[in-house]
Amino acid sequence: MNLLQQFDADQKARLTASRTTPAFQAGDTVRVMVKVVEGERTRTQAYEGVVIARSNKGLHSNFTVRKLSYGEGVERVFPLYSPNVAEITVVRRGKVRRAKLYYLRGRTGKSARIAERTMTRETAAPAAAPAPAAPAEATQG
Repeated sequence: MNLLQQFDADQKARLTASRTTPAFQAGDTVRVMVKVVEGERTRTQAYEGVVIARSNKGLHSNFTVRKLSYGEGVERVFPLYSPNVAEITVVRRGKVRRAKLYYLRGRTGKSARIAERTMTRETAAPAAAPAPAAPAEATQG
């Protein structure tokens, strides 16, 4: 591992120690809490939309979120390990068959909707096994 890779790994470990990043992919609806500095104050602002792209490049990983604001499509690229991203929450899982959803840019209304991904038995947590029934006592009589 060269010096640059070692530096990236150290920085990634330092940034992930303070917060956990949920597993999400293109098609998921996420709420990103962004730190906004206004003069002396710092506050968090929510940005909720559909993830249309994700780029995994180690420390430089980023994802693009698209939302509709007053009828206009707005896209924003967030660095995954940015200190300005306070929290990422998955609101809804989407079922898509593409890694990049750039085709959503030209669609509005019903054609821009994404079906919800349902949990299958393999991905869902295993349910507790039912307790075995008590053996019936045999009476002879």
